[in-house]
Amino acid sequence: MDHTDSVSLEPESAEPELAEPYLREVLGTAGLAVEYVRAENNTLFRLGEDGAEIPVVDYAGGYGSVLLGHNHPAIIDRATELLAAGTPVHAQFSRHPYANRLAAELNRIIHRELNTDEAYFAIFANTGAEAVEAAVKHAELDRVMRLAALQEELATRLERARDAVADGTATVTAGAYARLGITAPAPGGGFDLLAAELTRRNTEQLSRPPLFLSLEGGFHGKLAASVQLTHNEAYRAPFKSLAAQARFVPRERPEALKEIHAEERRLVWDVSVSDGRVEVTEREFPAFCAFLVEPIQGEGGINVLSAEFAAEIQRFCETVDCPLVIDEIQSGMGRTGTLLASSQLGLRGDYYTLAKTLGGGIAKTSVMLVRRARYRKEFEIVHSSTFAKDSFSCHIALKVLELLEADDGAAYRRAVERGEALRAALESVREEFPEVVKDIRGQGLMLGMEFHDQSGSSSPILRDAAGGGLFGYVLAGHLLRRHDIRTFPTASALNTLRFEPSLQVSDAQIAQLVDGLRDICGILRDHAGERLTGAPVR
Repeated sequence: MDHTDSVSLEPESAEPELAEPYLREVLGTAGLAVEYVRAENNTLFRLGEDGAEIPVVDYAGGYGSVLLGHNHPAIIDRATELLAAGTPVHAQFSRHPYANRLAAELNRIIHRELNTDEAYFAIFANTGAEAVEAAVKHAELDRVMRLAALQEELATRLERARDAVADGTATVTAGAYARLGITAPAPGGGFDLLAAELTRRNTEQLSRPPLFLSLEGGFHGKLAASVQLTHNEAYRAPFKSLAAQARFVPRERPEALKEIHAEERRLVWDVSVSDGRVEVTEREFPAFCAFLVEPIQGEGGINVLSAEFAAEIQRFCETVDCPLVIDEIQSGMGRTGTLLASSQLGLRGDYYTLAKTLGGGIAKTSVMLVRRARYRKEFEIVHSSTFAKDSFSCHIALKVLELLEADDGAAYRRAVERGEALRAALESVREEFPEVVKDIRGQGLMLGMEFHDQSGSSSPILRDAAGGGLFGYVLAGHLLRRHDIRTFPTASALNTLRFEPSLQVSDAQIAQLVDGLRDICGILRDHAGERLTGAPVR
């Protein structure tokens, strides 16, 4: 199993390293810079020095993209058929019946899981981050249109009050002026002063930039808008000025929702005419553009949202009229036993984002779904993508849904069964090494193993790895070099290794993982960091 000494070196190239050379250097430091030459089921293959293939069990799974396995035969057959038939990839601004069929099939499954018949309209994209960007843009368009309607209503009510004062049927009370901090003028005048101050204040309030909510530990992408909704400050801070800002909500703290609402609630001033008196009143309007939630945080350490906190989030969003965006990019598409992991929590979103397994491991596609009650048709004109909604990716996605739904959802059941087997194996390692393994988290085939902090280890190698942000990658490099296992830490919680294999993961492959993890845990227990070192894989 140990192929440390039989790793093939990449051939020397006359070209300088130009494709993300720093990242390659970091991967090399951790022993992860290998080239894979073939993929099948739950296995990737690299070449040894003798040119022979070395199978590597894939627990990274394309960060959740290959639930059905690498190069699933039925998907490859469908792709071959489509390409051989010359299916159009670029037929923009035309009818796309295959995209409509895909949207309809997604709706059918979602209706079953949510027990609803409300339609969800589909906006297609290419990646998960783009689907999040589309959701953010749509939510902002909806907010802007709602505020425009509110502003028009306030202006109409103000004009009615002006007319009532002008024709003598109403007067402005001294209390109305006082509420706006204006000294009451002489009788018979001053409405223009009140109207100007009210309009100024309302314009200021309604012009404030959008505010988003996201959970601490959340990850929603690294594009201009989505990165500001990602909790990891290292990703977010350099680009803070580029996009709308977010408030990050502590996980599992319902009281924090009330606190944030109290701090961020926004008010406009309204006028009313009653019994010949013009009164000024405050009126709350929606402060939050959207609340983004992952049912299972992939990059934040595989943290599962509790049903209780999910219910609190649902109530909060309904109470303050905040659209709920459920990010199912990593947790969805059957990985936890249902198309939507959030449906198991009783959570219902105004928006859903799906990607990764939607493309069957070969097509780059994603979708943003918006419920009818929130949908703005104008978005279809102001948002578009060259490659989205094409025939190839839509037909591949349809094949993926067909495979998931086949045999009355056998794939969903297998995700649960394989997930239980994998979790039991991980728990056995934790029981054997409680001083090393802190926790096992996750659901279905989306699991994580968190290690205790090693920054106080007596091994300088382990201390340096823990302090330098490479701890999880060093462990992953050891698993690859010594045990032919591929995995990575979660991006924002480097003490947690992720395990997101395909439905094809076998008992033998799970046993192989257990052997590798027992080896690592023994090294950490013994503070024997030198056993993690060796010639890095190049």
